[in-house]
Amino acid sequence: MTAREAEIIELIRKEVKPALGCTEPIAVALAVAKAMETVEEKCGLSGPDWRMEGAYSLCIEVSGNILKNGMGVGIPGTGMVGLHIAAALGAVCGKSSYGLEVLNDLDEDSIAKAKEMVEAKDVTVGLAETDHKLYVKATVLCKDGHSACAVIEDDHDNIVETWFDHAQLTSSHKCEGADAAAQKSTLDYKLTVREIVDFASTVAYEDIEFILESRTLNMALAEEGLKGKYGLKVGYAINLSANKEVFGEDFLSYAMSLTAAASDARMAGCTLAAMSNSGSGNQGITVTMPVIAYSKKYGTDDERLARALVLSHLIAIHIKGYLGKLSALCGCVIASTGSSCGLVYLRGGDYEQICAAIKNMIGNITGMVCDGAKVGCAMKVASGVSSALQSAVLAREGICISEHDGIIEKDIEKTIRNLGRIGSVGMQNTDNMILDIMVCK
Repeated sequence: MTAREAEIIELIRKEVKPALGCTEPIAVALAVAKAMETVEEKCGLSGPDWRMEGAYSLCIEVSGNILKNGMGVGIPGTGMVGLHIAAALGAVCGKSSYGLEVLNDLDEDSIAKAKEMVEAKDVTVGLAETDHKLYVKATVLCKDGHSACAVIEDDHDNIVETWFDHAQLTSSHKCEGADAAAQKSTLDYKLTVREIVDFASTVAYEDIEFILESRTLNMALAEEGLKGKYGLKVGYAINLSANKEVFGEDFLSYAMSLTAAASDARMAGCTLAAMSNSGSGNQGITVTMPVIAYSKKYGTDDERLARALVLSHLIAIHIKGYLGKLSALCGCVIASTGSSCGLVYLRGGDYEQICAAIKNMIGNITGMVCDGAKVGCAMKVASGVSSALQSAVLAREGICISEHDGIIEKDIEKTIRNLGRIGSVGMQNTDNMILDIMVCK
């Protein structure tokens, strides 16, 4: 393995991780869990008893985008939505060492205690004064007068500060001497589409075989969603025999049903983990499931699938680097662009056709807004899959949106940067308005 290949694999491992539940409320649960562990360490507490006794309350401050994405999404195993129950679960049973699977030890007793805390109004959630799009500050207020807090910034599992009794204990903000890999942003890796395609095509299979865990986790979610017990049942409805006269039995319907079903399950509180991308489980699902569906339907071998998944994941990570983790632009746009590239690759496409697929996607569904994480996201996911396959098919036919159209440029990297500017800067007022509407309902 070359040094550059190792660096790119480092990026994949940073941005492609298992996540249990929607990552915005999970970030809140993670911050709370870390603050609780700080109390345990400093006060000599151990075991679950003191957590279950509830001799504390929680004060949560979050950025607008965290609030937007946490208001309407199901929390695993609870039948409830929102940041309050996620915070309470982080206190009762969360372990920060689990990262985005912080609630892995969820059980009936912890759910009951968390619900009791919410009902007793022992959890408050408010907007933080911060310029960070992704920000969580969780404070544990013990009834004996002690307090502890943990702060997450910029990445869903990036704990940058811990405090106890108003004294700072740790700080890992970007600074000299800090772990280099942890401090690097996606843009610091200086990827290009050309390098991504070359890497996915030539890197040794044994070095990327780990990416097949995306298939294991996200396929399990899809199969659970197809049972029809979750959310809007989008994937289940597409897959019903009675609807075949509408959707048919072709690959598009198959890919839409699998991908939407995984999103149905995840957004409605299924207790199975998703393989996330760039901090989002839904993006991880949308990046991977159309590619996995193609592999299952047409018998692609594991090595070719792994290369397609690496390509799909990296394209989404690369584009997301220009947007930031949270924005007014729906992550489905970026994720389905990644899966479109993966489909082009599986169908024998080359670099130019992969670039064409990206341009076709950006020229098509740019502008789809994020109005919070919720069960309705499965419909957007299904739309993204449809666009991904359409763009891939057109690209394989040599059809590409012209550089004279809209925000498309001849250079693929400039086109991606244009999308990033629209999503991160141009849609800021849209983001603010969406949040205002949501909190005033």
